[in-house]
Amino acid sequence: MVDFGVRGVKLRSMLGLEMDREKLIEHLRHEIDDKRVLDAMARVRRELFVPSLSRRFAYEDRPLPIGEDQTISQPFIVALMTQALVLTGTEKVLELGTGSGYQAAILAELARQVITVERLQKLTQTARRTLKRLGYTNIEVHLATRTLGWPAEAPYDAIMVTAAAPRIPRELLEQLIIGGRLVIPVGSRWEQDLLQVIRRQDRITVKNLTHCRFVPLIGEEAWSEE
Repeated sequence: MVDFGVRGVKLRSMLGLEMDREKLIEHLRHEIDDKRVLDAMARVRRELFVPSLSRRFAYEDRPLPIGEDQTISQPFIVALMTQALVLTGTEKVLELGTGSGYQAAILAELARQVITVERLQKLTQTARRTLKRLGYTNIEVHLATRTLGWPAEAPYDAIMVTAAAPRIPRELLEQLIIGGRLVIPVGSRWEQDLLQVIRRQDRITVKNLTHCRFVPLIGEEAWSEE
């Protein structure tokens, strides 16, 4: 029997992750019908956005810790939120809550430009390095301010918030174009409803997508750090 040593172990690990990713995509097909979203999630390697000790769990349909008391979202929630933005490839998208950069990478596969903001400096730096190493040129990663969003680049065609707010922030709606989509978890610090919000000329329309649980959104019109 040939012993491939460390290289053999790495190869088996890579093949295992590849099979796990295929199984995850098949699982998501039962709930997600946007083929472009599923194809993007099949291309982006989730294991590259989690700590090395968690990589063997990368394609389980559950959130995973990424440090700084933050998590990478459950793949189903990533797919559902992305699908709700209804992206065609021409959009400028804003993401609040970069985390490890995984969701930004998914968005970058589907949109023209992605602006993503993160309030934790360490995660901002790590995500920026990871996304640059993977060759993404249509993503800007910024350290967030107390002001929600990134008004300097507004307006946006779509906004995704990967942290929970107590209400739909007016400040974010103002950064959307008319007809733009906002996907955001809204509720208490412990449990929320995931909402798709569309800005109309004189009103908004709101659709409840599912029940969810996210870390709190910190900033004006959101939660304080206490």
